[in-house]
Amino acid sequence: QVQLVESGGGLVQAGESLRLSCTASEDTYDIGWLRQAPGKEREFLAAISWSSGSTYYSDSVKGRFTISRDAAKNTVYLQMNSLKPGDTATYYCAAYGNPYMDYSGNGGLYGMDYWGKGTLVTVSS
Repeated sequence: QVQLVESGGGLVQAGESLRLSCTASEDTYDIGWLRQAPGKEREFLAAISWSSGSTYYSDSVKGRFTISRDAAKNTVYLQMNSLKPGDTATYYCAAYGNPYMDYSGNGGLYGMDYWGKGTLVTVSS
C-alpha cells in the first residue's frame, strides 16, 4: 500500500511563502494537492504526473502555487507564494489510481487511492 507523508506547513503572515513536501513510499501515477478548511468542502489545487512531470492547476491558485517533483526522492512539492488568509487550511497530498486523469470540473476530487494525513497551513493577516 502506498504511504504519503506531507510536511512543511506552519504559521505565516499574509504575503509570505511556504513549500510543502509530499514523500511517497513508492512510485505512483499522478500526485495531487488538495486542501480543506474548517467548515468548507474539499478543494482540488494542483496535480502532477509522476512519470512525465505534466502539471495541472485549479484557477484559484494558478500563478501563485507551483507543483513540482523530484523523482529520485519520490517527493512532490507545492510552492505557495503570496499567501492569503483564505489559504488557511489543512493541505493533503493524494495518489491517483490511474494514469489517464481528467481534471476538468471537479475531476481532481475523485480517483484518489491514497492520502496523506495532512499538514496545517495558517496564514495570518
